[in-house]
Amino acid sequence: MDISGHGQAKINAAMAFGGVPLVVQTLEGMFKARLDHVAIVDFEGFKAITDTLCGVEVKVPIAFTSSGSKGFTFAAGPQHMNGDQALAFVRERYAFTDGDYQRVRSQQLFLKSVVSTALTPATLTNPGKISALMRQISPFVSVDASLNAAAMGSLAVGLRDIGSSNVLFFTLPNLRTGTSPDGQPIVFKDDAAISGIEVAIGLDSLVSYMEKRAGVVQIAAGYFAAVGTSASPMRPPVEVKEGPFR
Repeated sequence: MDISGHGQAKINAAMAFGGVPLVVQTLEGMFKARLDHVAIVDFEGFKAITDTLCGVEVKVPIAFTSSGSKGFTFAAGPQHMNGDQALAFVRERYAFTDGDYQRVRSQQLFLKSVVSTALTPATLTNPGKISALMRQISPFVSVDASLNAAAMGSLAVGLRDIGSSNVLFFTLPNLRTGTSPDGQPIVFKDDAAISGIEVAIGLDSLVSYMEKRAGVVQIAAGYFAAVGTSASPMRPPVEVKEGPFR
């Protein structure tokens, strides 16, 4: 895809070329929608958040042993994971025949489980518990300058009726795989289908759009809540605070 100032490249190259501002600019350009906020967590923060939640239970779809130095073994079915196990689970690709694609599905599945663990009705209807949760996870997350504690608390209250069953993850439609001029394996996006997603975001009808096109858009379990985006003209990139990057 087009990365401003750098020509055609993989979408994740935007982070290497221009950091978070260029990632935001690239995504806003693709969907013609504003990204109101940005949050970033690194691998150490990922582990710490998992442990802060006293672990996360994930229904593992495929039994495997991770290829990392610790070699965690995951049986199919419900597994309660600590931070180290969770990180191995979401990073693994070599154990699967479809590699990166299964890794994406694993990451989506884990994030859904985090939502289920953290955003319980008992938490989201209790301002005190919301504040406590924000204090616990804030050391491990870097956010844009406008997403302060008050804004996060307000957002959490606004999500009080949202649970894991209201969260949907999907993979953008693509046409085929191939190789870039410099020899990298790449996936070609489906511009026509992505234009439909752009329109659906603008009309706040993304849920119904996804449900009608489940055969085109690879959808993980659950339903999507379009929070934090709005159709609007482009605006200056998000400024990201310095955070606990390690």
